[in-house]
Amino acid sequence: MKKKHHHKKKPSFTKKWSAKLHLWFGLSVGVIIFIVSLTGTMYVFKDEIQSVLRKDTIYVKAETIRQNPLSIKVLKEKVSLEINEKYPVSSIEIPLDKSRSYEFLYYEKNKKAWNYFDEVLINKLVYVNQYTGEITGIYNEKYDIFPILKAIHWSLLLKSDWGKYVVGIPAVLFIIMLITGIILWWPKNKKARKGRFWFSWENVKTWKRKNYDLHNVLGFYASFLALMMSITGIYFAYPYVKNAFNFTLSGSLELPKEKEISSPDSLMQKNSSVFDIAAGQTEKLYASSSSFRIPLNGKNKKGKELKNIPVTIYGKDGRFSERNTLVFDKYSGKLLAEKPHQKLNNAEKYANANYDIHTGSYFGLFGKILWFITGLICTSLPVTGFLVWWGKQKKLGKKI
Repeated sequence: MKKKHHHKKKPSFTKKWSAKLHLWFGLSVGVIIFIVSLTGTMYVFKDEIQSVLRKDTIYVKAETIRQNPLSIKVLKEKVSLEINEKYPVSSIEIPLDKSRSYEFLYYEKNKKAWNYFDEVLINKLVYVNQYTGEITGIYNEKYDIFPILKAIHWSLLLKSDWGKYVVGIPAVLFIIMLITGIILWWPKNKKARKGRFWFSWENVKTWKRKNYDLHNVLGFYASFLALMMSITGIYFAYPYVKNAFNFTLSGSLELPKEKEISSPDSLMQKNSSVFDIAAGQTEKLYASSSSFRIPLNGKNKKGKELKNIPVTIYGKDGRFSERNTLVFDKYSGKLLAEKPHQKLNNAEKYANANYDIHTGSYFGLFGKILWFITGLICTSLPVTGFLVWWGKQKKLGKKI
């Protein structure tokens, strides 16, 4: 009597091609995914770590606190004189917490550079006791670990304008890998499903099986948050992704453009206390906020000249999502416009929140912990995935 041979059921077309795409993309961009995931994970708790390391500079001594701080003009002159940089002070961040120091920032970019270290001409942060004018700390952010981690994560230390695509393309492929990974993980029946949610290592002795389970189980649990992290990441890199969000949220491909505001006061002679006037009005209007930033060099982030003084107010410490804007005349300090967070459309609110969602800070400390764990798993996936493939190659080699 002939023995019956039980042939394994062939995988479906979807699973077959999901396996191929998962493998091809994993082998092609696995190293970049590893680097981007690792640097992103290490960046998650930046604020918490710096608040400990820079505690003595972030907070002023209690005995020096007075009713009124020195003027921004005086403080700026003191900083410029002591730091003695060839570049002007870019901006000042003023905390509403009276015990926290003012932050003066020097930041200039070289548009012709091709890498991070040549592109960033200067990125220096100066902490100042606003009551005494004493400089409590100077940090060369260009060479600090966290800005470098961010630059690696964003562009692999290449020029930010086009380096983001070097990371963006692997990020898109990683999204496909996550989707195909879920398809491959998905069990055929309820019986098979039980072994997919957790490790069953009672009788498992081989490292290959354990490694496969690590890749399979951890990859499944991380995949949904990893998809969110990846999509919010390519939001920064690709305009069409941002446009898709804008259209979905507000029915328009582009965010509302900022209107140029003219004022008759602009014909007047510039008031030397214009920044203090703007700061005073901002504190009155948004007394319950965390901090606000004022540009001091008359330029925006892209280096274009500002016709007025836009003040950005942050609602919560360490968050960029709740953001309000005031616009002042750069000659008189007269308030010209106000754009509170509540009056932004959905696309504008999301644009402000995307960074916080990407880093997990939008969901508080709990969110950061989840993002950190997910980041660690994403970092491990290229390693465990490669070992799965390598183990199969060695097995095939033995058969030959």
